[in-house]
Amino acid sequence: MSPFIRAHILVCSGAGCVSSGCHEVYDSLMHALENEGILSEVKVIKTGCIGSCDLGPTVLIYPEGTFYQKVKPEDVREIVEEHIVKGRPVARLFPKQATGEVAENISSLNFFKKQVKVVLRNCGVIDPENIYEYVARDGYEALARVLTDMTPKDVIDTIKQAGLRGRGGAGFPTGLKWEFAQRVRSDEKYVVCNADEGDPGAFMDRSVLEGDPHSIIEAMTIAGYAIGASQGYVYVRAEYPLAVSRLTHAIKQAHEFGVLGENLFGSGFSFDLDIRVGAGAFVCGEETALLASMEGKRGMPRPRPPFPANEGLFRKPTLINNVETYANIAPIILKGPDWFRSIGTEKSPGTKVFALAGKINNTGLVEVPMGTTLREIVYEIGGGIPGGKAFKAAQTGGPSGGCIPESLLDISMEYDTLTKAGAMMGSGGLIIMDEDTCMVDIAKFFLQFTQDESCGKCVPCREGTKVMLDILTRITEGKGEPGDIETLESLGKTIKNTALCGLGQTAPNPVLSSIRYFRDEYEAHIHEKRCPGGVCKDLVRYEIDSEKCRGCSLCAKACPTQAIHPVACEAQVAEAAGGEGGHKPKRRAYEIDNSKCQKCGECMSVCRFDAVSRR
Repeated sequence: MSPFIRAHILVCSGAGCVSSGCHEVYDSLMHALENEGILSEVKVIKTGCIGSCDLGPTVLIYPEGTFYQKVKPEDVREIVEEHIVKGRPVARLFPKQATGEVAENISSLNFFKKQVKVVLRNCGVIDPENIYEYVARDGYEALARVLTDMTPKDVIDTIKQAGLRGRGGAGFPTGLKWEFAQRVRSDEKYVVCNADEGDPGAFMDRSVLEGDPHSIIEAMTIAGYAIGASQGYVYVRAEYPLAVSRLTHAIKQAHEFGVLGENLFGSGFSFDLDIRVGAGAFVCGEETALLASMEGKRGMPRPRPPFPANEGLFRKPTLINNVETYANIAPIILKGPDWFRSIGTEKSPGTKVFALAGKINNTGLVEVPMGTTLREIVYEIGGGIPGGKAFKAAQTGGPSGGCIPESLLDISMEYDTLTKAGAMMGSGGLIIMDEDTCMVDIAKFFLQFTQDESCGKCVPCREGTKVMLDILTRITEGKGEPGDIETLESLGKTIKNTALCGLGQTAPNPVLSSIRYFRDEYEAHIHEKRCPGGVCKDLVRYEIDSEKCRGCSLCAKACPTQAIHPVACEAQVAEAAGGEGGHKPKRRAYEIDNSKCQKCGECMSVCRFDAVSRR
């Protein structure tokens, strides 16, 4: 008889927690439990990413659901002795809400309260390397139902009725894409998963592959049956070694258990799956460039039509969806299209996973119903802006996305409303910016990224983005000229209309949207030679108020270039000269030699009297 299991301990082992030491925590747990003689009574599981990345390594203990944050190996003995043995949770390891309240249980954390997990349903819950745990959570039941009870047309109709839109960025109806691929007659077809997640700060696809790889295997097999393909490929970037390792292991398990390979479920349908590792070029996220890379060619896009559904990999009909899109398939098959449509909005059903980053208290992966407002994500899930500072903007859709200003905080986060606002859903990157952000500098940063990643094939992207970047660089260096804003707008619109692929067509978005909502900042840079955010060093000047300065010399000691030196201020001289014959000043104020100043801001950070200001 198996021993009584008194507790399940889940140790987050996503890439973020791995980098912060979760393996050491796991090893310490196993050692401590063995020392207590209760190793057989406690099940310790390495899971995928739970989502709350800034709190890692995280440890959850069930059945209570107790949530421990930033756990170190030296904390483990206390957790085992106090919580597991004596039943007394270790309060000092509970996470604090942005409001200052302590959250003992995962269900009481504001970060999770408004989330609805469909794509991330198994991430942080199961051992991704144990197929039994996936099966226990209804894994491969959808595939079994499809192969035994449904025709390919039934499958495609179900996806169409659900209204699932591609989560890779464009939001194209998934069922319609499947139908196009299914209708083409060919002796061979392919199913491809685009896991080339290149947006800075985005890691939604990586987390699914690390935490729930079987969900992608099952969905791609269903897609293969629906369109008539017998071979699939997952194209994943080499920077995701943990995702590649776990997916490789899952594919091996799927073969061993007969849910991948020949004659699946006795249906006569066969499907196999392989991994292709990319070198990390951002442009390979574009589907035709991805296919070229898979064929061993340079990853460069080609004109469409023909679309991949007609002529894709090796010139055969090919279905391409991204990881998050595939992760929705099995739940739709099992629960039905009406269930899926009950989540989200009429035109954008279901949920969306966002990688919440930037100037926000709670960072990590967030899965919410489509239509959730930006305000809810920032303040209720994200916990607001650190230091009580004001929200300024959010960049959605990665480097090719657009910015949403404070005036649109109540915008519904769905495809059509974001596009109308000059932004885009993209793959789900969501970077929050506070009042100290320079929107011109941000636009330059994202354009620099897309310009660097341009494949150079078409002139609008290769040359146009370079010219735009040169103009933005001049503006941030205080060399902007009248007419620069209009030139940026004209160039941006031309590139959007003439570039070959999605990278070029969307590259101007950060510039155009920031001009649309923050034109005054561009004008301040150009006409006043001033950076309102105090970010552009060539336009920033630090000054010391001699009336507030107490002569403590902390600023001078902190200055790396010795640009700060003492000087007697008029008030001090007058004060000291009050007696007959005058006297030397009792104390000295300090001033900054801006010809030597490197604009590092150290003087402002160390001043205890609020005497240093940035102008």
